[in-house]
Amino acid sequence: MSSTRSTNRSTAASSALTAERPATIRRLADAASQADAVVLGAGSGLSAAAGLSYSGPRFARLFPDFIEEFGLTDMYSSGFYPFPTPEHRWAYWSRHIMANRYDNPILPLYQDLRGILEGLGDTDHFVITTNVDHAFAHNGFDESLLFATQGDYGLWQCSVPCHAGTWSNESAVREMVERQRDLRIPSSLLPVCPRCGEPAAMNLRADGTFVEDEHWHDAAERYHRFLSEHESDRVLFLEIGVGWNTPSLIKFPFWQWTYANTSAVFATLNQEPEVPRQIAQRSIAVPGDIAASIEAWKALLQS
Repeated sequence: MSSTRSTNRSTAASSALTAERPATIRRLADAASQADAVVLGAGSGLSAAAGLSYSGPRFARLFPDFIEEFGLTDMYSSGFYPFPTPEHRWAYWSRHIMANRYDNPILPLYQDLRGILEGLGDTDHFVITTNVDHAFAHNGFDESLLFATQGDYGLWQCSVPCHAGTWSNESAVREMVERQRDLRIPSSLLPVCPRCGEPAAMNLRADGTFVEDEHWHDAAERYHRFLSEHESDRVLFLEIGVGWNTPSLIKFPFWQWTYANTSAVFATLNQEPEVPRQIAQRSIAVPGDIAASIEAWKALLQS
């Protein structure tokens, strides 16, 4: 399914898009209010818009010592950095987890989005996200209506893995952050699998060792049941901040399901949204700043 994308826009074109925002937001609000169900698919762009940026001033503020020592440039690539020892690696990761999972403040943008969905009355909704920061749950979204398909910063798993289970890392991570010195944690804090004693790993989908535990499968089942129950209904497939790292999880399925269901509408909020030509007549593309778009949607509903 081919798509159209606007790139290298001129200043005049960008101004025109800004001028068109109210009408586009109105179309989005109307589509949501008329829908029988909303399926929200969220990517990293949503959390970045909410303030959880992985680069720039926030990264520099959180990791000045690691930047100076190792030349790190952002939190995403730092997760793959070949630190010299496990003690260095977990010193970095414990602070990464604290910053993006446990120290998260309440995020107004997520709160606004929850308010919009809850304000739809009897319209059902479900959230699928590739984000691993727990921001939806942390900001009051119903976890029974949430599928975090790529894992959770708050969980560890066996690195082998010897079993299909995960466990909370909060207390261990807090101790690592508290006791680390000179960019290292004490060797006694290195996490290991409680069953086999092998090193523990982040429960993040990076390769074939990712553990899909019982809670993951339960959430996946609820998500697919929701889709099945609304297969022929007026569904708004709402994509926010989804890029091209894993398009097969949200972007491509949303396009395909919209194409298959002629009662469905596809909407996307992104810096440079893409819409397949085959569903362009039933699509709403809201370009530019995601936070501004959600704030405009909220303001429209309150007016």
